[in-house]
Amino acid sequence: MAIERVAVLGAGTMGHALALVHALGGCHVTLYDHAPEILARAPSLIQTALATLQEAGTESAVSAKAAVERIAYADTLAAAVEAADLVVEAVIEDPEIKRAVFAQVDAHAPAAAILASNTSYLDVFPLIPNARQSRAAVAHWYTPPYIVDLVDLAPGPDTDHQVITELRALYEGFGKVPVVFDTLVPGYVANRLQAALNLECLRMIEDGWATPETIDLSIQHGLVHRLAVLGHMRKMDFTGLEMVRNGIAGRSYQPPENTGETPVLDRLIAAGRSGVRAGAGFFDYGDAPVETLFHARDLKLLRLKALFADLKEEDR
Repeated sequence: MAIERVAVLGAGTMGHALALVHALGGCHVTLYDHAPEILARAPSLIQTALATLQEAGTESAVSAKAAVERIAYADTLAAAVEAADLVVEAVIEDPEIKRAVFAQVDAHAPAAAILASNTSYLDVFPLIPNARQSRAAVAHWYTPPYIVDLVDLAPGPDTDHQVITELRALYEGFGKVPVVFDTLVPGYVANRLQAALNLECLRMIEDGWATPETIDLSIQHGLVHRLAVLGHMRKMDFTGLEMVRNGIAGRSYQPPENTGETPVLDRLIAAGRSGVRAGAGFFDYGDAPVETLFHARDLKLLRLKALFADLKEEDR
């Protein structure tokens, strides 16, 4: 079936951005959030994102205007999903809230609609009504999804294979890069790697081996260039697999244990340093408006993305 009408449930950090992604892809989108103030803020966030894409030259004023015109806003979940071919769930990572949302989708969406959850780490399939299991999947994105192209696609135990085929075709048509899993892998690939990196970085700070500054310098000037060009597995090929094997055999590295406790983060959060939106985290961001910080990040990501596309083109 052709996916033309999309309902996005949740208009926060990911939801408004996913509405934009699908609208830029040519779909007619209806965005809903249970909190009126969050839904009311979504149009300006979408316009800001589009302005950044135009500034970087990746979208024209004509395409931006067309995308905005393809996005509507609903006061109720029922109105959002009643004619949807695809329902994108992007609500808070709370199992009971998701269960309630899925029940409402089951009550009001067309029987043939695909239900795609943007969950980062939950197994959502036990939360979805039985009648929707064959048309349910995970479609997990990375922020900001209108720039970052990776999308993880995973079926549930009873998902019709055609659902994954349709989602893959849709997102490849958007110019995105779907990674398809045979079954739900907790954390997918990218989030599992980020989780391991988080544990190691926090262990090094807690034990006094490194500072946030030295960790970022090591990543930016030691890892990023090679990983961007080669990926990690190909980088091992270039290093030489014997050397990789010898390094593992030497057992000089032991991964940190995940105790579920994060003293470094606990101290920062208790001090009001919870990240960019608070003006400070590991680093100080002064009085810079959060919109300015995200705008600068997005422009750099777009420049890097353009350079990476040129490198990939040279490989062909």
